[in-house]
Amino acid sequence: MSGESGRVLVVDDSAVIRQLIRVNLELEGFEVVTAADGAECLDVVNVVRPDVITLDVVMPRLDGLRTAAQLRADPRTSHLPIAIVSACTQLDLERGESVGVDGYLAKPFEPMDLVALVGRLVTGREGRPGRSVHEEAMGVRPRRTP
Repeated sequence: MSGESGRVLVVDDSAVIRQLIRVNLELEGFEVVTAADGAECLDVVNVVRPDVITLDVVMPRLDGLRTAAQLRADPRTSHLPIAIVSACTQLDLERGESVGVDGYLAKPFEPMDLVALVGRLVTGREGRPGRSVHEEAMGVRPRRTP
């Protein structure tokens, strides 16, 4: 899937996870900017002007779901695709849907699944046919048809 392009704002309180996501996306041609929590995300989002935002759920100061809700409430950022990249619970998924999150990836994740999710959001192809948001978040792989 090499040759993707777009700017991604990666928001996670773990420096190791931010670096892991950064490396995997940059190897596929994405430009990556990072933030350590939701409050920093809101401070930089209008300067960075990302094509996609990935958010962890559990972060200090401002968690990912409240960050997503604030991004959706702001006319300058309400259109941005948002993906949750986190160890999601069922409640997180439901809350994410209620604030308009566009995609989910459960930690731990396969790098190719991360790249595929971000690529779909950048190009406007959200979700995978035949898979629910919950299946995608929990890592259920689509069935192959002959």
